[in-house]
Amino acid sequence: MATKKAEQSFDFEKNLQQLNELVDTMEKGDLSLEESLKQFESGMQLSKQCQEALSQAEQKVKILVDKAGKPQLDDFSAGENEIAD
Repeated sequence: MATKKAEQSFDFEKNLQQLNELVDTMEKGDLSLEESLKQFESGMQLSKQCQEALSQAEQKVKILVDKAGKPQLDDFSAGENEIAD
């Protein structure tokens, strides 16, 4: 049950915004090496959490599609779906 509660309290958009802010701060180059490492570590943790949330969402979508009796989803390839100008 602790995992389910952790999932509910995870705010993907908020954490993604925080990750973007960390990147912006680090790109400015005003941080000391020690602070940069701390920020990098925080960013890696946020990135991992966001990736896990996306993977869980993808799995839920696949399960729902399978239950509906529709064809399975194909992996998305950006190059195949681009519109030519």
